[in-house]
Amino acid sequence: MKQEPLKIPQATTKRLPLYYRFIQNFSNAGKKRVSSQELSEAMKIDSATIRRDFSHFGALGKKGYGYDVQHLLAFFRQTLDQDEETNVALIGVGSLGTAFLKYNFHKNHNTRIVVAFDTSATEDGMMLSDIPVFEPSKLEEKIQEYGIELVILTVPSRAAQEVTDRLMTTSVKGILNFTPVRLTVPDSIRVHTIDLSVELQTLIYFIKQDEETFTHNS
Repeated sequence: MKQEPLKIPQATTKRLPLYYRFIQNFSNAGKKRVSSQELSEAMKIDSATIRRDFSHFGALGKKGYGYDVQHLLAFFRQTLDQDEETNVALIGVGSLGTAFLKYNFHKNHNTRIVVAFDTSATEDGMMLSDIPVFEPSKLEEKIQEYGIELVILTVPSRAAQEVTDRLMTTSVKGILNFTPVRLTVPDSIRVHTIDLSVELQTLIYFIKQDEETFTHNS
């Protein structure tokens, strides 16, 4: 009988890469075991939240002992498919896109940008930060050629849905959307939107709330 996949809360899922990163740090520092309190202090996440997150995956630690660092490292590597590299395409090489190309992700993660698209590209393509950049007209062709399933979208807002419509005809399964546009996609494609202006406004709101709370309690 096929085992049902674990139903993990979305908030927990978003923290998994962070756990993996900090556990790597503990491993690199030579730590053999770590407590939820030590993770809490390093990550600035409540220890009860960490224990609750870990509980979704069964017994990852032992009471009075904590967590074995190498066991956690192997667990999260497998859970996050860190041993399998994922090729990513970048669409839109403006200021933000250029920053992505210069950073690239494979230095610290299992993902790497292998191809990019921009209207500024020459007919035969060009190289930026050792990444080939092609005209948008070659989008479908190159996505197939490079076996792309994940895309970072940093195009102007007016072009976002049009580009997404073209991606629907390809093998792409996920879009990391850095435009403010709420993209319309089929259920077969997952979209994560990061709207920087909304994030900034949210941060400003919380800062003001903190200031009001501090003033009220003073």
